[in-house]
Amino acid sequence: HPCQNFASLSSPPAALHGSGPRPCPVCYVPVEEAIARMPEVPPPSPILRRLNYHSELKPMRTEMNGDFEFGGDSEFGGYPALRQRNDSFTIKETMTVHCGFVKGCKPGYETGFDIDIDDRGMLEKFHNTVVASAIFGNYDEIHQPENVSEISKRNIPFFMFVDEETETYLRNSSLLGSDMHVGLWRIVVVHNLPYVDARRNGKVPKLLLHRLFPRTRYSLWIDAKLQLLVDPYQILERFLWRQNATFAISRHYTRFSVFEEAEANKAGGKYQNASIDHQIEFYMKEGLTPYTEAKLPITSDVPEGCVLVREHIPITNLFSCLWFNEVDRFTSRDQLSFSTVRDKIQSQQVEWSVNMFLDCERRSFVRQDYHRDVLREKARSKMARKTRLPPPLPPPSRVTVSAAAGRRQMPSKSAAVHRMREKKTGSRRRRKSTQKGRESSF
Repeated sequence: HPCQNFASLSSPPAALHGSGPRPCPVCYVPVEEAIARMPEVPPPSPILRRLNYHSELKPMRTEMNGDFEFGGDSEFGGYPALRQRNDSFTIKETMTVHCGFVKGCKPGYETGFDIDIDDRGMLEKFHNTVVASAIFGNYDEIHQPENVSEISKRNIPFFMFVDEETETYLRNSSLLGSDMHVGLWRIVVVHNLPYVDARRNGKVPKLLLHRLFPRTRYSLWIDAKLQLLVDPYQILERFLWRQNATFAISRHYTRFSVFEEAEANKAGGKYQNASIDHQIEFYMKEGLTPYTEAKLPITSDVPEGCVLVREHIPITNLFSCLWFNEVDRFTSRDQLSFSTVRDKIQSQQVEWSVNMFLDCERRSFVRQDYHRDVLREKARSKMARKTRLPPPLPPPSRVTVSAAAGRRQMPSKSAAVHRMREKKTGSRRRRKSTQKGRESSF
């Protein structure tokens, strides 16, 4: 392999003072060679051969599960009972599981997260590879990918899922025309969103791309706050094909334990503390423990989940479904549920694992920006600094100095007249006294 002598880092580079995490060197092969290294056929899915999805017209909640107080455990997810959840972790050759879109006959048609018929037809076509992202609640700016080869532009569609609010903003900003493109991104408008929380809505395309693109082989998901900097074929070759993996995600750059991640989420106000505590307590009862090196070769329990690289085979699709079910049942913080789903699948002696690469490697192919609300706040702060008025000048002193010569300025006219009168009066007095002196001398 052209990169076989490339010295990969075993740990991320030290951050410069105040600079935050940095990217590290990654060996990517040229695009043409990456395409040539694409496997001709999908790898066999271990144990699981056929994966079906649960559906019913009117799903009913049969028990109070998970995070229902905060919008979780939804009709869109089908309200799976705890027994159904537990059964879904027993890997069999043929399985039927909950995986969102429960109410309709096909995803995007009267299921919640509804998509126009023309767009659905486009998603259902065969695609070897897709790149996908989403913006709900007009929460992010659209970032155009860079360094994408012409062959990728011709063969790989870039889909951006948006809600009606974001579509309105794009049209009012003259960014979106009749062709429904913003640069490379093909905009797909979603109606009848299943959740009130925009963060939960974002998990639908993020974790269920295999349902939205049923005939797609590979997918690359990037959060909308990211800008893609490397050709998709090069990313697939580096993180899937070269590693013989079917699912790749970067690990968090400082946190490796779910317990640490939960506390960081609470400290950062990422979600309701009571809901986070409930989820962690539930997992602890199932046997969750802090991460230690005893879990090697598993290197972390906490992903940096803003990029997902996948091959859509049954076992990988099952992992995505079960991960989504945890996000639907508990909090929308998918970092908290990732390791539970991964470990339960691997406990079934399934020859499958997740490639968790260094986060500094992720930073080599995406650039991270701020969410729109943070950008607006930064712009307001910058404008406030520019328009701040200078402090008032001190009151003038009674004696001012000429700037040019450092001399006292001329007195005012009234002051000069007053002194002249005093001078004249004094002169008369001196003349009188002089005359008296002369008379006495005679």
